[in-house]
Amino acid sequence: MPTTRPRIVLTETDELAETLGLARRRWPADADSASRLLLHLVEAGRRAIAEEDRQVIADRRAVIETNAGAGTGLYDRDDLERLREDWPE
Repeated sequence: MPTTRPRIVLTETDELAETLGLARRRWPADADSASRLLLHLVEAGRRAIAEEDRQVIADRRAVIETNAGAGTGLYDRDDLERLREDWPE
């Protein structure tokens, strides 16, 4: 099929052959086309990575919310100014 986009060539390693076998069972309608199976795998991988990224962000936000305000009251209002008095100009 003509295209101006770059093409990607893969050598079928043992791992890729095994993965394509799994993909054939998952998407039997496309079992006769390694190209279509690879596109399915790429899309499944994209979704998995996006979900993992969303989960990492949610976990980080949860830690921030859990610890927000933990240091409240540890310092007086003028502590920073007193520290700055000791700094050289």
